[in-house]
Amino acid sequence: MRAFLKRFLTPPLVVLAAIVMVVEETLIDALQWVMARFARLRWIAALEARAARLPPYPAMLLFLLPGAILMPVKLGALWAVAQGHVVLGGAVIVAGKIVGTAFSARIYKILRPTLVTLPWFARAEAWVFALRDRLYGYVRSLPAWQAAKRGVADAKAWVRSMMPKSGWIARRFAALRRRRRRSA
Repeated sequence: MRAFLKRFLTPPLVVLAAIVMVVEETLIDALQWVMARFARLRWIAALEARAARLPPYPAMLLFLLPGAILMPVKLGALWAVAQGHVVLGGAVIVAGKIVGTAFSARIYKILRPTLVTLPWFARAEAWVFALRDRLYGYVRSLPAWQAAKRGVADAKAWVRSMMPKSGWIARRFAALRRRRRRSA
């Protein structure tokens, strides 16, 4: 029975993992860029500087804050789905996940030097990242992932070939790429 379940459940879970990885890799880069732009605001930079000076346990509370704030939002979205507003509930869940990920990643980046002074946090972080790296390595070794990666690269090359080589639009895209590289 266990072998049957493994054979039955592995393909959809691999596809789901691949989708999550692609979305995560794409969104994390974009979200980090957006949050770095927000961090240039004077008052946000001041808040980040204060947060970086927090002791370890208050820093941990701040690190957990986005999840705690977004929990009622997600519960409200589930309530909307239960009331028959599936699109609204789904949109709120996706938006909450994106916003929560952006804030959590930025807070993690700011607070990590303080948080790793806690031995248990350093061990947990090492364990989570090792597990993530093993899972990513497994999914990336699958032929379906490699084929999908080739397909994405081909699609990007096709889109680039369709873009104008000169003119106002080409200059705008080049300026956006330069700005993104500078802020990363």
